[in-house]
Amino acid sequence: MTATLDLSLIPPLGEPRPQPVPAATETTLDNGLKLVVVPRPGVPLIELRLRVPFAPADAGAAEGHTAEASVLSGAVLLGTASHDQAGLAQLLQGHGAEMSVSADSDRLLFGTTLLPGGLRPVLGVLAELLTSATYPADGVEGERDRLAERITIARSQPAVIARAALGARRYAGHPYAIALPDPALVSAVTGADLRALHHGRVLPAGSTLVLVGDLDPADATGAVAEALAGWTGTERATESARATSLHAPVLDLVDRPGAVQSNIRLGGPAPGRTDPDLPAVRLAAMVFGGYFSSRLVENIRERRGYSYSPRSSVEHLAAASSVLVEADVATEVSGPALMETVYELGRMALTPVTEAELDAARRYVLGSMALSTATHAGLASTLSALVGAGLPVGWLAAHQKALEAVTVEQVQDVSRRYLAPGALTGVVVGDAGVAEAQLAALGPVTVRRDVES
Repeated sequence: MTATLDLSLIPPLGEPRPQPVPAATETTLDNGLKLVVVPRPGVPLIELRLRVPFAPADAGAAEGHTAEASVLSGAVLLGTASHDQAGLAQLLQGHGAEMSVSADSDRLLFGTTLLPGGLRPVLGVLAELLTSATYPADGVEGERDRLAERITIARSQPAVIARAALGARRYAGHPYAIALPDPALVSAVTGADLRALHHGRVLPAGSTLVLVGDLDPADATGAVAEALAGWTGTERATESARATSLHAPVLDLVDRPGAVQSNIRLGGPAPGRTDPDLPAVRLAAMVFGGYFSSRLVENIRERRGYSYSPRSSVEHLAAASSVLVEADVATEVSGPALMETVYELGRMALTPVTEAELDAARRYVLGSMALSTATHAGLASTLSALVGAGLPVGWLAAHQKALEAVTVEQVQDVSRRYLAPGALTGVVVGDAGVAEAQLAALGPVTVRRDVES
């Protein structure tokens, strides 16, 4: 006999704890680098995040820049004037560190975790990478070939195709329209290309270095100033140009013959981090499809079984913010799944959410914020994004208070403006032979058959 759980024995959720404002020391060094040091004793580790704005200089050069930046993020670790790749790795590992480097449409990011006693040596390695990376020809060739192969594979994946198609429709003419570079352009990148890009674009002015952990702010500031004094430049690192989100009312169906799933993607503009509408939009997106108890999940997963993990979110890039809705469904229910998604969007816009829904969503968002900054690594990554976007360290606490003050009426108001079906641009990737007629019953559809398979 199976025992029944008495839900009355489960204690109610407590009130969310206030988001503390980190005790941060902020300094702009002589070379223009902004340094943020957050002491967090208790765990003998330090987290380092260096964000270098790394956007294309103009939209016309975006595809070539994206290809070069993608190779550079891996090839920068191949060696410096003083150490080869193995020597750099040994230096870092001796202090519990392993440098990671990544690039996207907005920035180049260096990150590592290290032991407190290794701060100066690791900063020395970082300084080498910033000022004397060599990009040896043989290493660059291997890195670019591996990357080109990975991109070729990724560009055949339906989720990647869907995201790329939505980005191309919403940001046509802007670098954000390029989700992944052309593998042929990646394969053509040379060490000379990377050295020129690095010299001209990896610059301290406009960049941000965040250190979080078991450290003294004055000592850490002195160590950074000394180690990175040789990293200089006359220009400022390139931030992304403002992106205008374009709206296309006609659904775009990208044909993948024989696909057993359709990938539904809807996107539209969202308020930025400093917009007073943001707290209400975050909570509206959470009620709609942001977590397991949301309306979209309850409808097309729990009630109808159309999709395993439908979701909605608010995404921030440096030059644009978006509301995104995603659902991967069986091909034969493409039309019904999109219809139910649109229905739930319309219900958000036309009828108020309940106080219980709003309270549950608010607790989830506040709890997620607390968890994301509870560790050194989480706080460092969060502050790197915020400070890099020009926001103060205290933004987290102010945003929490704003979330706590959001009302049902505000959620309905922003839902009408940001989540209404007519405000979103739609893309579906799937078998047009099965899905087109279903989707056309809901409105105009354009079919594209020019994707890799």
